[in-house]
Parts: sequence; structure tokens; C-alpha cells
Amino acid sequence: MSMDMNKLLQQAQQMQEEMQKAQGELENETVESSAGGGMVTVTANGAGEIKAIKIDPKAIDPDDPELLADMVLAAVNEAIRSARSLQESKLGGLAGGALGGLGLPGLGQ
Repeated sequence: MSMDMNKLLQQAQQMQEEMQKAQGELENETVESSAGGGMVTVTANGAGEIKAIKIDPKAIDPDDPELLADMVLAAVNEAIRSARSLQESKLGGLAGGALGGLGLPGLGQ
């Protein structure tokens, strides 16, 4: 039984290392979204951190600041959704596949 436990621990450690590597890679990948026909552009990394916001000067209307706020909010939310999607594509299969691969009843099914 100790051999099975050792094998299980090795698999868990390998899974943890693979997850950490994938998370590190996500920090280097970026997603971009825009709103207002490209007037506001937001760049986020795969970890979900907003890295840049670009605002076209034409989007700045002193008489309608709410419109600019709405465009920024829409672009940020879309960037976050894109980052989550990227995370799921990178980590989702890894976590599900690795847990199922441990051979524990009820996991990965």
C-alpha cells in the first residue's frame, strides 16, 4: 500500500508543478478587448490583471462622462471574461485530467 501512496504523492506533486508552470505562462499571455467601436481598448494578462487601458481622445466628451465610463467598464469586463476563458483553456483540462488521473474514486468523472 505504501507504493500506491508514494505513486499518488508523486502524481500530486507533478500536477502541482504543471499547474504552477501553466499559471506562470498565463501571466505572459495577453487578451485584448474594446468597446465603443475601438474607442476604448483594454489589455489584460491571462492571470486576469489589467495591464493597459487606451482611450481614443475622441471618446472624451466633457458633456457626457458617463458614456466614457460605460465604455471603459464594458471593455474591462470583456477583458476579464477573455482572461478567464484563457485560464479555463489552459488550466481546466490540466486540473480535471490530473485529478481524474490520480485514480481516486469520484474525481474527474
